[in-house]
Formats: sequence, C-alpha cells, structure tokens
Amino acid sequence: MSKIKPSKGAPYARIMGVGGYRPTRVVPNEVILETIDSSDEWIRSRSGIATRHWASDEETVAMMSVEASGKAIADAGIAPEQIGAVIVSTVSHFKQTPAVATEIAHRVGAGKPAAFDISAGCAGFGYGLTLAKGMVVEGSAEYVLVIGVERLSDLTDLEDRATAFLFGDGAGAVVVGPSQEAAIGPTVWGSEGDKSETIKQTVAWNDFQIGDVSNLPLNSKGEVKFPAITQEGQAVFRWAVFEMAKVAQQALEAAGISPEDLDVFIPHQANMRIIDSMVKTLKLPEHVTVARDVETTGNTSAASIPLAMERLLATGQAKSGDTALIIGFGAGLVYAATVVTLP
Repeated sequence: MSKIKPSKGAPYARIMGVGGYRPTRVVPNEVILETIDSSDEWIRSRSGIATRHWASDEETVAMMSVEASGKAIADAGIAPEQIGAVIVSTVSHFKQTPAVATEIAHRVGAGKPAAFDISAGCAGFGYGLTLAKGMVVEGSAEYVLVIGVERLSDLTDLEDRATAFLFGDGAGAVVVGPSQEAAIGPTVWGSEGDKSETIKQTVAWNDFQIGDVSNLPLNSKGEVKFPAITQEGQAVFRWAVFEMAKVAQQALEAAGISPEDLDVFIPHQANMRIIDSMVKTLKLPEHVTVARDVETTGNTSAASIPLAMERLLATGQAKSGDTALIIGFGAGLVYAATVVTLP
C-alpha cells in the first residue's frame, strides 16, 4: 500500500474573475488595404472583421498580460499573493526562455507561484483552463491565474491577402479557484497532427538566422520577410465548421446539458462565418447569446475567448451564473471545448 498522503484540493473548481486588455490603437480595414489588393466589403464578407487592435512598442506581451491579470484578480476578490500558479498561453512571446509567466507572476505581486507558458495556438486558453481546474481540485494551488495573450501583429504578413486582415493583439485573463459545485465541465480536447501544415509559421526561427537567405520568402521590396502565420483558409473553414461542431456537441454531452440549457456560446473568435455556421450546425436556440467580438477585435488566438467573455459580461450581454459553452481551435490542429459557469 502506498505511503503517500492523498491530495486535499477543492471538490470542484470555477472561474472566479475575468479581465481583458486591448491595445489603444484601433486599426480599421482601410489600413490593411494599403498593402493588399482587396476591399472593406470583401474583408467584412469573408471574416466579419471591421477593426482590430495592434500593440505599440510599450504594449508588450507581459504588459498586456499584467493589465488583464490585475482586473481578473480584482474581479475574483482575492489578493495577488493568493495566486499559486500562473499559466500563460501564447505563440507570440519571442524569448524562448525564461517563460513570460514568471515575469507576469512577479509584476502582479503573486509571490512565488508555479509559472509556465504553453503553446496551443487558438485552443490555448482551453488547455490552460483545464490545467488550472486540475490544480485546484488536486490541491497543488488554491487559485490559478490563466492568461491568453498575443501580439499577432508581429507575426502578420501584411502582403498576404489571405491573412493580413485577420489578426489582432490583446490579453485576456481569468482566476480559477475552489468551488462547492461543478462550474467547469469535462474538457473535450485533442489534436489532429496530420493537418499540422494547415496553419503554420512560414519560416522557422533557425532558418531566419543570418546566412543563406536564398530559400526565404521576400517582400515586395526584395527584403527577407519576417516569419509570419499562414493558413489554408478553405481547409481551416471546413474543419472548424464541421469537426469543431462535433467537439462542441461532445462537450455539451460530457457536461450533461443540452443546447436549450445554454445561456451563452463563446467560440474562438476566428471568423464570423465560422461562428455563424457553428451556431447553425449546433442548432442553438435564439435565447443563447453568441460572442461576436471578432468584428472589432479580430483573431487574437489564445486571447480571444477570455477577451470575448470579458466583453459580454462588461456590456451586460451575459451575466454572472450564466452557463456558457466555450471552444477553441487552431494551429496543430488542436482543440478544446468545455462548459463553464460565468463568474
């Protein structure tokens, strides 16, 4: 028989607070049209995006995360020192080490928590939320700060007509803590690595080192392009609409609820057409509030779900205690869906 004492965590976990940060600069489609041959009407019809936020030099991954985290901690009604772990999901923190989570933990006043970064693309927030739930229930941390943050403007090829208009910057954060009732459902998550080339970085960092650039892509000025995110649009659209609707349905079933029981649907803010198609495929009732933050925020990858959640609560479109289905999906291809009670 094992001599190890069992962990003593909470019976359940819940989202206790949420916060968001959007960069001050708002970028309309007209700015994007300066570098691609397109139109505002085409961009809106293809993506539903009218504006997005782009970060200044001062609005770093860490700075945006600290701002969002401060709001989430205050919203949760706890002291920063009570944070036992910090999880940051991002693909746009360019320092390989140390993890930006350690800097954020220090700057929010969290003391000496566990702190680490994860890379799971647009499903990153769902991955982080699942890890946080496990920590709280297992007992390794009473409160966990989960952050989704991106500066995708740094990884955008402004001459790529297929992606130049898609991406934005921002940070969203939540505090996960103990609960006496189930408030974060089972996660349905996974990956389809055979489709990993569908969304990818154009050039690996080591290929971008000074040396032979003959095989690297060039911009219209003949200069070597900085690595950027590219995707096969139609393949991603079909996968997201048909396969992710199935995953969302599985998450509902795992939580033991039906579409009629839902109050809110918060999908990854990738594209308005994808969102609307998923709503139709899932046959969501008219009373369900659907997050459509993509129109003014663009695709912020790991930040999109917490940012959309924060805006729905701040504007009164959703309220504390509502039952929400969240689903993230993207590069990998990876996905994560769960049902939560809103803070």
